[in-house]
Amino acid sequence: MNGKRDVVITGTGVVTALGVDVETCFANLLAGKSGVGRIQRFDPAEYSTQFAGEVRDFDPISCFDPKEAQRTSRYIQYLMHASLQAVKQAGLDASPPKLDRAGMILGSGMGGIEVFTENAQALGSKGPKRVSPFFIPMAITNMGSGMVAMRLGWRGPNWCVTSACTTANHALITAADQIRLGRADVMLAGGAEESVCQASLAGFSNMRALSRRNDEPAKASRPFDKGRDGFVLGEGGGVLVLESREHAEARGAKILGTLRGYGSSCDAYHMSAPLETGEAVAQAIQLALDDAGIKANEVGIVNAHATSTPLGDVAEVKALGRVFGDHLSKMKVHSTKSMLGHSLGGTSAIEAVTLVMTLNSGKVHPTINVDEQDPDCPVDCSPNVASTTTAQIGISNSFGFGGHNSCVVIEKGE
Repeated sequence: MNGKRDVVITGTGVVTALGVDVETCFANLLAGKSGVGRIQRFDPAEYSTQFAGEVRDFDPISCFDPKEAQRTSRYIQYLMHASLQAVKQAGLDASPPKLDRAGMILGSGMGGIEVFTENAQALGSKGPKRVSPFFIPMAITNMGSGMVAMRLGWRGPNWCVTSACTTANHALITAADQIRLGRADVMLAGGAEESVCQASLAGFSNMRALSRRNDEPAKASRPFDKGRDGFVLGEGGGVLVLESREHAEARGAKILGTLRGYGSSCDAYHMSAPLETGEAVAQAIQLALDDAGIKANEVGIVNAHATSTPLGDVAEVKALGRVFGDHLSKMKVHSTKSMLGHSLGGTSAIEAVTLVMTLNSGKVHPTINVDEQDPDCPVDCSPNVASTTTAQIGISNSFGFGGHNSCVVIEKGE
């Protein structure tokens, strides 16, 4: 990596609508199962969109005692659960790193939005004395990173990243930089979102960003399909353990993958709509390949951002065409969001974990609900059926409101 320290991946953890551990989630993805259904957390009858990729099987007591769980928002709970999974897989629970050389960059796009909503309602209807004394620490976006550090005792670089749906990729990029620059040996990186709540559902619904297939929720997220009509709200999160190669090898850790490079850019165009030419996205991808020191034809698979929006999917495919040219026809380009929905600030961490699993297993999960593939999206998305790959290197794209674009390059483990 251009003389910089190699950054390797040694642990992973997730909380998703298809499972709250990596193995369960990946098995369900390979089976083409949908985690999208009618919302159960509250009655969605008054909303124009009434379904989401809701996390239903998560118990916060898995990582907090009952009293502590009441004082933490769901996004913090998701981050804690995924972080402890990742640390355990990496073997860092049994053999902790040097505490001042271990840190974390864990982000969230909206933080404790459900807690924020509940306390705003209490303030308006019952007055200031009814606002929880835990409201602020439960709501702010940096508290997840802070609380995981408190649990582990890691005293190295620690802050959060907040850049809408690009949050977790930016967290990976920022955490990897700390290792490359020699400021840390071990970093946790990722993001989480508690986005299936009334305020976010109303906001996204009213801006007409969401699919409205209330009669068939499991078929609503349909990236690359001609009939797609908007994204599906999801939630959850993911965390990866990053280490310098020297540190990982010295302790005999199993290396799941190498974070070869990364790139970012901005459309500088619109609050929510993508730049339709894909030019800025292509810039981020090319920067990532250059940073990794690889050629376009060395990439075999793309975990696409592919949210199932009419404009976004086409713009991403155009960007891929700009970078990969004819080689694009030889690549797999699939969408995890077809089954999980869009988990906003947590989504790119979940998808990076999925890419690690894909490269190491050679198994490519399908993009479901592709009944009639859009001719403007001519990619091999493994429509409706899982496939295989011999790819050694893949990329994971993530884009966010505000025009933020990011791409990470991951190489198969050893």
